[in-house]
Amino acid sequence: MNVFHLAYTVTDLESTRRFYGDLLGCLEGRSSDTWVDFNFFGNQLSLHIGEIIQSSKTNSNVEGISVPMPHFGCVLEWNIFKDLANKLQSHAVKFIIEPSIRFEGFSGEQATMFFEDYSGNSIEFKAYKNPSEVFSK
Repeated sequence: MNVFHLAYTVTDLESTRRFYGDLLGCLEGRSSDTWVDFNFFGNQLSLHIGEIIQSSKTNSNVEGISVPMPHFGCVLEWNIFKDLANKLQSHAVKFIIEPSIRFEGFSGEQATMFFEDYSGNSIEFKAYKNPSEVFSK
């Protein structure tokens, strides 16, 4: 089994549980008074109370759109992405980059969206039209 592990900082656990558990539907794992683990779409996300990593101004443009750095996220199946995008829109989540399609009609065509969690961490979810192209050049 290959599971990716990512540890990130959050401002408080109550809002973190609401965002990742209630809104995104991630199952909670182990926790303490200072951190909580989630099953983040099959990966282990450990969120610890601490100083939030600030976004930096970079020239990280994808198809002319500036993407926030740093960010983390997950590659989902196409229909799961669409369902999650609809759920986030229905809950009035403020998007950094609205759900959209990149590289349309080309190899690597993908749906993407960026938003922040309640602590201000930038998150990207994406889905590839053809999943076999996730690592293609």
